[in-house]
Amino acid sequence: MAAAMVEARKVQKYFHNLHVLRGVDLDVKRGEVVVILGASGSGKTTFLRCINHLEKIDGGRIWVNGHLMGYVERNGHLVEQKEELVSKQRAEIGMVFQRFNLFPHMTALQNVVEAPIHVRGVDRKAAATRAAELLAKVGLAEKADVYPHQLSGGQQQRVAIARALAMDPALMLFDEPTSALDPELVGEVLRAMRQLAEEGMTMVVVTHEVGFARDVAHRAVLMDAGAILEEGPPDEFFTHPQHPRTKQFLSSIL
Repeated sequence: MAAAMVEARKVQKYFHNLHVLRGVDLDVKRGEVVVILGASGSGKTTFLRCINHLEKIDGGRIWVNGHLMGYVERNGHLVEQKEELVSKQRAEIGMVFQRFNLFPHMTALQNVVEAPIHVRGVDRKAAATRAAELLAKVGLAEKADVYPHQLSGGQQQRVAIARALAMDPALMLFDEPTSALDPELVGEVLRAMRQLAEEGMTMVVVTHEVGFARDVAHRAVLMDAGAILEEGPPDEFFTHPQHPRTKQFLSSIL
């Protein structure tokens, strides 16, 4: 793990008068898996959405893969990039949401091939071959021609992971990818994520899945009230938390 894939510096975000992110600083190295924990409303999802510029920041800077995300800097001020340039930057980042957001009128395979064809200009045959490989990778080779309503929630989420991977991202963001799933379906999604981590994918994961964080993450982070209060290797973070809020939070979820 060498240079940083994500560099966030003093990131600020407001929703009207609500101060959601209060000077967030975080580095994520290439090949690193960082799990962000925190209570509902702590700013985790907002921060994740700021990383790929789905939310615009109100202060600070975020660099992804060495590029200032969503902006150019002129005379010390941020000027927003044109949408086509932001889209190119965003194409390097895969994101998996709580809800699967699959196109209901398309099969699993069709859901996976669309973005490479229309965003990257990949040949349809090559995109379909790659999509089939990715569906096999997440354990859904036999579901290529099945529509989303015929799939379980866990299967739909794995299609969503394959769809994100089809863009060959340098970074994967996961926003509570198992929170909408029945408990018995959580494991199959976490297995797919674990495999990605083992292959060296850089990942930032917002989740309450403590077992995944303990076993897979290189670093665990606690966010509270829009700020990072504590971070460290999972063994230390979960066994010997230092901040009182971390101790309180972990005692409520463990």
